[in-house]
Amino acid sequence: MSEQKPTRVETPVPSEGNGVWGSDIFAEVLRGLGVKYVALNPGSSFRGLHDSLVNHLGNHDPQMLLCLHEEHAVAIAHGYAKVTGEPLAVILHSNVGLMHGTMAIFNAWCDRVPVLIYGATGPVDAALRRPWIDWLHTCRDQAAMIRNYVKWDDQPGSMEAAIDSMVRASMIARTEPTGPTYVNFDVSIQEKQHQSVPALPDYARYQPPLPAAPSAEGVARATELLKNAKKPVVLAGRVSRDPADWARRVALVEALGAEVLTDIRIGASFPTDHAQHRGKPAFFIDDAAGEVLRGADVILSLDWLDLAGTLKLAGKVEAKVIQVSLDHQLHNGWGMEHQAMPATDLHLACAPDRATHAIADALGVGAGTEPADQPVKPALSAPSAETPLDIMTLAGALGEGLDGVCASMVRLPLGWAGEAWHFRHPLDFLGSDGGAGIGSGPGMLIGAALALKDSGRVPVAVLGDGDFMMAASAFWTAAHYGTPFLAVVSNNRSFYNDEVHQERVAVARNRPVENKWIGQRIGDPDIDIAAVARAQGCEGIGPVSTAGELVEAVKKGLELVKEGKSVVIDARVQPGYNPNMVAGLTRSE
Repeated sequence: MSEQKPTRVETPVPSEGNGVWGSDIFAEVLRGLGVKYVALNPGSSFRGLHDSLVNHLGNHDPQMLLCLHEEHAVAIAHGYAKVTGEPLAVILHSNVGLMHGTMAIFNAWCDRVPVLIYGATGPVDAALRRPWIDWLHTCRDQAAMIRNYVKWDDQPGSMEAAIDSMVRASMIARTEPTGPTYVNFDVSIQEKQHQSVPALPDYARYQPPLPAAPSAEGVARATELLKNAKKPVVLAGRVSRDPADWARRVALVEALGAEVLTDIRIGASFPTDHAQHRGKPAFFIDDAAGEVLRGADVILSLDWLDLAGTLKLAGKVEAKVIQVSLDHQLHNGWGMEHQAMPATDLHLACAPDRATHAIADALGVGAGTEPADQPVKPALSAPSAETPLDIMTLAGALGEGLDGVCASMVRLPLGWAGEAWHFRHPLDFLGSDGGAGIGSGPGMLIGAALALKDSGRVPVAVLGDGDFMMAASAFWTAAHYGTPFLAVVSNNRSFYNDEVHQERVAVARNRPVENKWIGQRIGDPDIDIAAVARAQGCEGIGPVSTAGELVEAVKKGLELVKEGKSVVIDARVQPGYNPNMVAGLTRSE
């Protein structure tokens, strides 16, 4: 995919320079590492680095992306990495900016995406601190706040050590399993003057290690199990977005005669309209998927998210289980995002696509056919124009409005029904946020849209109203840099996820279900979503409340997207989730 810059670039007045500063050197390293953008909310702790990005590098390679909140900055990097597999840089101001960004860092960690996070602290040397503010913004161990959900962190004590830390952090973030890293710069090191720029690293010699290959013994055992299986099942989990990997995955499934399940939390991993796809992409498996698993004799898990939980929900599963995953390398005991421990009969410790290719090679399976970019393919019929919107009719109307358009679905809300849409390319759907952190959707949409710009794909997201309002100011960044996308806010005027839980508690305690809305509904006063979007410089459409109105709004929005606009549609939907989601959310066993 060709890399395109935002339409609007803030070009600084040319600088003749005045010596070499520590932060100039750090900026040079960022450029050498191939970082395209730096997302940030300004802060005095990195004022030196900010100046260097502008006046030393001229605000290009990398280019700044000004954000109105640190959480948005990290979410933008998260969305960008979901498309490209490559990290953006994020700079967070001292301890306060880091605290603002923590939820988004946790999301990136849980989603296993690479992000290069840089921080800064007031002078470590107390004698150099300004009264009051430098003391507030200096921590003894700033990274301790996030150490349990980044792959690596450092606070280098010199310019030379900082160069090493930046290179190391980049290599670690990009190494599978990928994830965020954090390097914290002392403000004094940034602002120290140097006689000259030192010899910088040969970056080509500090690349991530080649992906680990599965052992010959492991491949042989896996191949034997799959070759002799009568009812093999493939769980297509956290796999790559490379079309060549996708093609080989499909070819292997077809050669095995396997049935396939996919997961809506992690994005498109297998064509959902394929004859061998079963069930529907979902947060929790449905009855059809459970039946498939119970009938399997061999299960190949390609880094499936929550393998143990899925098999438990399926009931009595007697199949031999092959797990292909490196995720155990990131399990540190602080968080439980690693889920329950699955019982397996063979574990190949490698990236899932490496195993797919190795097993396919052993079975003599060819490369397959890479998927082409295609128009969207909704699975639901378009509802009649006068039909009131709910989560199902919204999907049908959105499909009608996007007819003939090649789109990437960046985000979908909790209540979305997996059977509503078909995914036939790795960029057709990018998955969820990893850590279930509400407020992540707008930033991730902007980052993905930045990566998809001029790709021929229209970035589309269906966001919840709570998600939108928590991060509405993120849309200013999109408008400021001319980043086109189409966002549909599925506006049920409620934190409906918790209405579902309150109903479950009320029933269990024999209390009035009618009270479940109190403390959940977003109304009185009503929020004008379209007006909020316009206030950020985006195009706001709506509210719309029928299928026909939404179809027309989507078509109008697409015309604006073609003009380079960021578009938000307020779609008023009746509260409700699909039944499978409700059952999963309220399940107690």
